[in-house]
Amino acid sequence: MKKWPVVARAVLPLVLLPFTLLSGVASANQNTQIDSFSKAKRLLMENVYNSPQMRKTVYCDAAFDAKKNVTLPAGFDDNLYTSRSKRIEFEHIVPAENFGRAFVEWREGDAQCVSSKGKPYKGRKCADRVNKEYRFMQADGYNLFAAIGSVNAYRSNYNFQMMSGTKSDFGSCDFHVEDRKAQPPENARGLIARTYLYFEATYPKFRLSKQQKQLFTAWDKQYPVSVFECKKAEIVESYQHNVNPILAQRCAAR
Repeated sequence: MKKWPVVARAVLPLVLLPFTLLSGVASANQNTQIDSFSKAKRLLMENVYNSPQMRKTVYCDAAFDAKKNVTLPAGFDDNLYTSRSKRIEFEHIVPAENFGRAFVEWREGDAQCVSSKGKPYKGRKCADRVNKEYRFMQADGYNLFAAIGSVNAYRSNYNFQMMSGTKSDFGSCDFHVEDRKAQPPENARGLIARTYLYFEATYPKFRLSKQQKQLFTAWDKQYPVSVFECKKAEIVESYQHNVNPILAQRCAAR
């Protein structure tokens, strides 16, 4: 596996189907070590984003320092979510809601999910409190990437897809959102595709639609794996102790 960075990335939509069990191979490749989102982010900063060469954001390829101060690309439009444009956040390429809906605690709540005022709640907060399997998925380092906060906020949990005649919403960072769908820059599409393919190959509760699978398979071929992806995967594997089979194959063929 070759080393060192240059950031490539990209992604798209997803549909959750019944909770079918995949083969034991998928289960063996799951994250079963890190079940804290905050710990996952700390480990990424300490082990992956610990050098100037690796400190680039996933969509806009912007540099940032060890204190998460970001240098916006030339021409970057920070009029959207201005207060978040100066900081680094960690983006779930596969949004937490997309796999979270597979958990009953997210959809319906749980007896343990009651506020101090006696009000029941559900969603991400309940799933995080009650279900360890959800926490492992939420904290999977293969799915987390540094991003400019404003771009992360604007993307929200929208599915990725190609759109025609689009204009960038962030100036020099060619990221566009329309009708609750997002089109990422070319440099991110391969990374996005391989992250979605990893999640589908690894977690039985996450399924891609036929259309999404076709798109991500095409992006995977069109935008080859980057040195950054391979280096990051090598590091995440060293402390998370599960192999990303998609990147293992792509990086070995580089």
